[in-house]
Amino acid sequence: MSEGLRDTQNDFWRPPAAESAPIIIPEVPPSMVEACHRCETEFMVGARFCYLCGAVRRAQGRATLTRTWTRYLEFNFIKQALGLPVASLVAFLVGLGCLLAAAFVGAIYAVQNVADFQAIQFWRMQWLLAAIAFFVTAVLLKRSGPQPK
Repeated sequence: MSEGLRDTQNDFWRPPAAESAPIIIPEVPPSMVEACHRCETEFMVGARFCYLCGAVRRAQGRATLTRTWTRYLEFNFIKQALGLPVASLVAFLVGLGCLLAAAFVGAIYAVQNVADFQAIQFWRMQWLLAAIAFFVTAVLLKRSGPQPK
């Protein structure tokens, strides 16, 4: 093999190849391999730039878009953003759920007479009282001051 590779320049990242023999590259699905848009060289794992031509690696549009809005739904992100301990955050989220339930009780049930109207208003009051109870619980469970370690 070394006899056929005379007078070829060696790059430290690319092995020398004989020009007479074509290189057969197996077909790989494009979802598995990410290549540079300029020189079509495969990116190294975790690389931000192409090691051959220096082009910036394009961000995967769909994955980054999904990641940006779904991180707001993660429990740890919400916990850090609000600065609440776990028990207080859970009570706060349940209180928000009770507020939503109170708002949608009238949308779910139709009023046909005065008794239905009174029943719906009674359910709304119950949901609002539950929300107040959970919000008070969240405030009471919130730790203030330096935390003991």
